[in-house]
Amino acid sequence: MSDTQLTVTLSGGDVDDARAVVGALEGTFGPPQERPSDTDATVRMATFGGEGEGTGDGQADVRPLSEPVTVTVQGTPEAVRRASDALSRAFPARDEGAAAGDQEQERQLVLES
Repeated sequence: MSDTQLTVTLSGGDVDDARAVVGALEGTFGPPQERPSDTDATVRMATFGGEGEGTGDGQADVRPLSEPVTVTVQGTPEAVRRASDALSRAFPARDEGAAAGDQEQERQLVLES
């Protein structure tokens, strides 16, 4: 597993909020392999692969969220740390805890509007 493989699950907010969160991660991880869809889903997902690195520090033009969004990031410990850092720089964030496995970690954040 690459150090940049990451799965992001989002709940709350609308598809534009989900796209804003994913956009905040693109500066760190590059473009996602899978983007949130524009359906009326209540849970959306994005996947970042291990092929490309982002070109910046995740400080893209990020718009404010319309409401709080719960984000779960799952991947290698390094990828989860980098994602948590990028999201905390882009949005007011509250850490809701983490779970660690042998080779993967999961962290949940609530991003405030």
